[in-house]
Amino acid sequence: MQVNSWYGTIIVAFLLCLVCSVVVSTTAVKLKEEQKANVELDIKRNLLLSSGLITDKKASRNTVEEKFKNVETKVVDLETGQYVENSPQNFDARKAAKDPKMSVEVPSPDKAKIKNRSKWATVYLIEDGGVPVSLVLPVSGYGLWSTLYGFLTLDADTRTVKGLGFYEHAETPGLGGEVDNPKWKAQWNGKVILDKNYQPNVRVEKNGNDKGKNSVDALSGATITSRGVENLLHYWLGDHGYGPFLAEFRKGEI
Repeated sequence: MQVNSWYGTIIVAFLLCLVCSVVVSTTAVKLKEEQKANVELDIKRNLLLSSGLITDKKASRNTVEEKFKNVETKVVDLETGQYVENSPQNFDARKAAKDPKMSVEVPSPDKAKIKNRSKWATVYLIEDGGVPVSLVLPVSGYGLWSTLYGFLTLDADTRTVKGLGFYEHAETPGLGGEVDNPKWKAQWNGKVILDKNYQPNVRVEKNGNDKGKNSVDALSGATITSRGVENLLHYWLGDHGYGPFLAEFRKGEI
C-alpha cells in the first residue's frame, strides 16, 4: 500500500510539472508574440506620425492599420537603388546590419557613426490614387549617448521634408531628448535638404530656422545631439545611403 501511495505521488507530481511547463511555455510564446506585435504597431504609428497621416501619438491599433493601407512597403538594394524582388517578409535591417553576409562597412568618414549598415533597406511609399506622393525613409545615427532611430518623410521631389521623427533613443531629457519636442520637429516641414544637384546640404545650427530653407535650429544645450542629427541625414541622403534609390525614383524607372 505504501509502495502504491509513493508511486501515485510520483505520477501526480510528474503530471503537475508537465501541465505547469506547458502552461508556462504557452504563456511565454503568447507574450512574445504580443510584444512583437506591439513593437510593430509602435513603429507603424511613428512612421505615420512622421508622414503626417496621423497626428495622435495614441492612435488606436485600428486607426493605425487603416491609415497604413495607404503605405506601400518596399525593400531596396542600397547599392543599386533598385527594389529587391522576392525580398523576405518582415525584413529587419537592424538585424541584417549585424550579419556579415547581409551588411557592409560604412566608409570613412562614418558621419552617422553606425560602423555597418545593411545591404538592403525597407522604404515606404505613401500613395494617393496609386501614385507615390511621399517617401518615408528609416534613418539612424549616433547622438551624444545613443543611436537615434527614426523616420524621414520626403515629398515626391525627394528634396523637400514633410516630417522627421525619432522613435528610439537615449538622449538626455530636456537637452538632446528635445528631438521629441513637437515644436522642434515642426521646423523640418518644408525644409529643402538636397541642393539642386541632389546632394545633402542640411544644416542644424544656432538660429538655423531663420538662415535658409536647408537649415533648422540646433537643440539648446545639445550641440552634439544636434550635430548627430545633421550628420545622420547627410549620410543617409548621400551616395552610401539612399542616394542611388532616390536617383532611380526621380527617373521614374522603379
